[in-house]
Amino acid sequence: MAQRAHLLISGIVQGVFYRAFTKQNADAIGLSGWVRNTADGSVEAVLEGEKEAIERMIKICRQGPPASVVRSVDVRWESGSEELSGFQIRY
Repeated sequence: MAQRAHLLISGIVQGVFYRAFTKQNADAIGLSGWVRNTADGSVEAVLEGEKEAIERMIKICRQGPPASVVRSVDVRWESGSEELSGFQIRY
């Protein structure tokens, strides 16, 4: 059964290739979902897949790409829908 985590990442996370970094790592791990910038300067992501893979990705999100400064990653666990296929950057 797929799990889903909804993340809100705050800090210096826009304009530092955070979305591309997230997509690259999610693709490598095999997660579905999406990532986008929000109006308040944070980044929002939905990760869907096996719980262990999502937990690995959350650790990666806490680090972020080299130019980022991640202050916090708020995680809300949800039921997986398996409606998502692939990982997308949303605009």
